Amino acid sequence: MGRIVISTNATLDGVVEDPDGQEGFERGGWFHQHAGAGDFEAWVASETAEILATEALLLGRRSFEWFASRAPAMGERVSQQWADRMNRLPKYVVSSTPPRTEWSQATLLDRDPMAAIAALKQTLDGDILVYGSFQLVRTLVARNLADELRLVLFPVVLGTGRSLFDGTAESKPLRRVALRTLGDGLMHCTYAFAGAA
Repeated sequence: MGRIVISTNATLDGVVEDPDGQEGFERGGWFHQHAGAGDFEAWVASETAEILATEALLLGRRSFEWFASRAPAMGERVSQQWADRMNRLPKYVVSSTPPRTEWSQATLLDRDPMAAIAALKQTLDGDILVYGSFQLVRTLVARNLADELRLVLFPVVLGTGRSLFDGTAESKPLRRVALRTLGDGLMHCTYAFAGAA
C-alpha cells in the first residue's frame, strides 16, 4: 500500500513561500541565505536519499510546471542522482487544466482527483512524495489522505509569508516519528498524521 508523504522546507515560523527567491516574494530567497555550505551538502544528501526511496510524485499543476522546467538541469546544482530519479519517476498531476509544460511519465488527475489519489494509495507500494503543491497539500490533509509530513526547518523567522497550512479548517494531530540535524543549522522533522486513512 502506498503512503502519501509531504516533504517541504520551512522557516521556523512555518513560511514555505518562495525559498529560492524566484517568485517575487519580498522576503524570498531564505533557503540559501540561511543555510551554510555544510547545511546544503547535508540537505542534498537527505533529499537524494528521500527521492531514491520514492515510488511516485504527486504534484499540483504549478509545482509540476516549476519542477518540470528545472529538474532536468538540477543535477548541476543539487545531485545528478536526484535529478535522474525525478525525471524517471511516475508523476501524477492534480489539475483541472493540463500543465503548460511536458515532463516524462506524467498522468493528469483531472476528474475526481481525491478518489484517484485514494486508488493510487491502494495500487502503489511505497512512498508517494508531494513537493510544494500547497493547495493540494491542504486538501490531502483535510481529507485524511496524507500519511507523513517531513519538514526541513531553516533557522530564520520571516514574520510574514504563506505557511503550509494557511486556512486549515480544523486541528490535525500528528505524532513525532524522527528528529535529526542536517549540517550545523537545519533540523529534519518527521511526523505521522494521526488521522491518516
